[in-house]
Amino acid sequence: MSAPRVLFVCLGNICRSPLVEGVARQRCAEAGLAVDVASCGTGHWHVGEGADPRMVRAAAVAGFDLSTHRARQLRAADLDEYDLVLAMDSDNLRGIRHLVTAHSRAETALFLPWTGTAPPQDFPDPYYGEAEAFTACVGLAEQAVAGLIERLRRR
Repeated sequence: MSAPRVLFVCLGNICRSPLVEGVARQRCAEAGLAVDVASCGTGHWHVGEGADPRMVRAAAVAGFDLSTHRARQLRAADLDEYDLVLAMDSDNLRGIRHLVTAHSRAETALFLPWTGTAPPQDFPDPYYGEAEAFTACVGLAEQAVAGLIERLRRR
């Protein structure tokens, strides 16, 4: 059986989804769980750019390296190439579901509820916030990825 493929999706692919991708990649490896993770955004504004420097700093403080990340936009083909496409918020989930066809194989869901994380339903977007908002996102990502790992182990 091949490793599950999980795609994390936010709006611009520079804050939340690259963070969750980085945390999931590291924590899955530490747990000995073979999982192929990636991230993208529903919007095109930041394609080719690195992660937001504020998120890179907050992640680095917690031991996660986002320095090699490059933003990309969600493609219809992603819904055939990934097993799980997990949205950071309800708006992103609507954007993903606009691309779903009868032939799409990916399960689509909101990230936090899918992982069994307590509220909020939507992963807060720190983009317009202060540094503390980015730090809070790192903690939430770590908590939710722990739930993701447990759920993937049960599959």
